[in-house]
Amino acid sequence: MSDKVYIFDTTLRDGEQVPGCQLNTSEKVVIAKELERLGVDVIEAGFAISSPADFQSIQEISKNVSEPVICALSRAVKLDIETAAASLQYAKRGRIHTGIGVSDFHIEHKFRSTHDKILEQGVAAVKLAKSYVEDVEFFCEDAGRANLPFLARIVTEVIKAGATVINVPDTTGYCLPDDYGAKIRYLFENVPNIDKAIVSVHCHNDLGLATANSISGLRNGARQVECTINGIGERAGNTSMEEVVMILKTHTDLKLQTNIRTERFCPISKLVSRMMNMPVQPNKAIVGANAFAHSSGIHQDGVLKKRENYEIIDPKDVGASESKIILTARSGRAALSHCMSKLGFDLEKNELEMAYKRFLEVADSVKNIEESHLIDIISEVRVAQGSFQKV
Repeated sequence: MSDKVYIFDTTLRDGEQVPGCQLNTSEKVVIAKELERLGVDVIEAGFAISSPADFQSIQEISKNVSEPVICALSRAVKLDIETAAASLQYAKRGRIHTGIGVSDFHIEHKFRSTHDKILEQGVAAVKLAKSYVEDVEFFCEDAGRANLPFLARIVTEVIKAGATVINVPDTTGYCLPDDYGAKIRYLFENVPNIDKAIVSVHCHNDLGLATANSISGLRNGARQVECTINGIGERAGNTSMEEVVMILKTHTDLKLQTNIRTERFCPISKLVSRMMNMPVQPNKAIVGANAFAHSSGIHQDGVLKKRENYEIIDPKDVGASESKIILTARSGRAALSHCMSKLGFDLEKNELEMAYKRFLEVADSVKNIEESHLIDIISEVRVAQGSFQKV
């Protein structure tokens, strides 16, 4: 089995479904170009039939981006597929992403249909899409709650019909990692033609398990991850691209590789956050403001001695400038000495003791220790010692 993991970015489709995050066509093109520079393999550019603006965006992205596959979403409906095909007319490499709900819950309560009719509709959709493009992805919506024998049956038939990628979504974010991985493994063990398609994972974060489920899917044979920048998406969001990619880069024992230029993560994270008006939580893994910040004295001392004591990722590998030593009332002498040194003050042992005592008093009274506080502290210490006049 290949060790290449394809990165399918759906920031501009699933990510844009977040209320208040809608983009116009020119904004989508800007982000699409940055995704191309980042090295993603597939850009899901929109849901063509949903609006004239989405249709236009897919066309313009197709004109302006040449390396990634450009993908258009559709339901398993004739007009949807025809519209998706038309929107991809300028794509160097186009993909139609069509599919239908496959869980008993969706079949009964959403489609009010039967297993046989859903299977028939899915196969017909793939055949129609295949008449327009060679690359057809089929999504088995709500696969996370699907009956496994039926899931294997429909996957077998849509691959026969020409599907090149099989998307196994945990649409509601319901699955536990072991369970989701077992579903992927079940398909490899029970779909006779599974080797004819790439298996893709598309996990939502309703229970905070999107990244864990995606990794579990990869460990069980999936080779495409559908994800978004900053993990944005419906409800609690989608799998975070930066998290999955850095897990694979950090855990080399998994022997899985991507084409992502990871040093571009922080810049594109900021771009998406600003353009979509979607702030990134400070403690967000990889790209959050505090991802490489240290405020505990024990951690600060360890990081200053050797960064790897408390950081498993080099900040420069994801485009962050450096580790941050944040001074708080929990900081120790090593951190204070380091920050003073950066300001040009190299403290003797007795000066450091005096400065540290005063620092703790200040730190207990303010939320954030600023450069001006440190200058005031060293000035007070040296004036007390008669070393120089207060600056």
